[in-house]
Amino acid sequence: MGTTTFPGRDWEVAEPGTGVDIAALRAAVDGLVGRPVDQGRTSALCVVHRGRIVAEWCAPDTDPTTTHISWSMAKSVTHALVGMAVGDGLLDPDSADLLPQWRGDGRAGIALRHLLTMTSGLSWVEDYVDDTASDVITMLFGDSDHVGDHAAFAAAKPLVDVPGSTWVYSSGTTNIIARILADALGEPKGSHAVVESFMRSRLFGPIGMSTATPKFDAAGTFVGSSYVYSSARDFARFGWLYLNDGCWNGERLLPPGWVDDARTQIAFDPEMGHGYGSHWWTCPQDPGAFMAHGYEGQITWVSPSRGVVAVHMGRTPAEHAGALRDRVWRVVSAFRADAPVIGHDGGHG
Repeated sequence: MGTTTFPGRDWEVAEPGTGVDIAALRAAVDGLVGRPVDQGRTSALCVVHRGRIVAEWCAPDTDPTTTHISWSMAKSVTHALVGMAVGDGLLDPDSADLLPQWRGDGRAGIALRHLLTMTSGLSWVEDYVDDTASDVITMLFGDSDHVGDHAAFAAAKPLVDVPGSTWVYSSGTTNIIARILADALGEPKGSHAVVESFMRSRLFGPIGMSTATPKFDAAGTFVGSSYVYSSARDFARFGWLYLNDGCWNGERLLPPGWVDDARTQIAFDPEMGHGYGSHWWTCPQDPGAFMAHGYEGQITWVSPSRGVVAVHMGRTPAEHAGALRDRVWRVVSAFRADAPVIGHDGGHG
C-alpha cells in the first residue's frame, strides 16, 4: 500500500515518478500554457502527484507565491467551512427555517442542503456578460436595495420552484450560506473578525495556505461565491485536503462523509459538460474526480484515483472555457488511474 505525502511549509518538487506518461504530461502542459493568446492566458499551473509538485509553470513577472483571484473556486472553500461548522454541531445540512425574513412563506422550507446543492428554488440569473439581466453582476458590482450586503440581496429573491426540485447555479445562494455560517459562529453584524479567525485557524492555517486572503462585503459577510486570493500552490493544498477525504497529515479537518457529499452528483450541466454535487463540480471523464471551478478558467481538479491535484489560474474567454477544461483534463489523464494513494483512515485507493 502506498502512502501519501503532505507538504510542510514548502512543497517538495520532484520529477514525475511511476504511473505517469511523461511525454503526454509534457505535451499537455506545453499545449496548455502555450495556447494561442486569443484562447486565453495561463497565469499559473501547479500539478501535484502523490503529494509532490511534478509540473509547475508561472507567467512572466510572477512566481509560486503570487496570488490569484479564485472567482467561484471560493464556493468550494465555503463548502469546507460549512463542513467544519457541521462537524462542530453548529449547523445541520437538513435544517430549514434558516432566515427570519423567510418565515411565513415558502422560503422557510429551504434547507441548508438545498443551498449547498444549488436547488433552493430561489429566482436567480447567473450571467457574467449581460449586466442588464445578471443577478450576480448586480450583487457583486451593481446598485440595488441591498448594495454592499450580498446575502441580503440574494435572500430577497422570490421562490419560483419547490426547494429541492430544480438545479440553478447561483452565486447568491453561496453568499446566503456565508451569512448563515457567520450567524452560527456568533459574528456581530458588520464584523468579519470571527469568521476570518475561523477560516485561518481551522482551514488555512492547518493546511499551510499562507497566501490565502478572503474578502468580505460591507455587511461583513464573506463573499464566499467569489473572493479568495491565493497562490496556485496554496489552492493545490486545498485540493490535496479534499483528495485525502478532508484529512491532513493524520488530522481530520472535515467530518467523515463531507468530501463524498461534495462529489455526489445531483445535476448535470450540458453547457459545462460536468455534473454538480455540493459546491463542487463532478468530472464524468474521470470517475470519482471533482473540480472547483471559477470564472475565466480558475480550476482545481481533484483526482483521487490518480493521486493528482491540478490547479490552473488565468484568464480564458467564455467561448474557450470548454477547450481549457479539456486541456486540464489532458494534464490529469497523463497519470495512470488507480494509483495507490492512501492519505487517511480508510483511504481513497
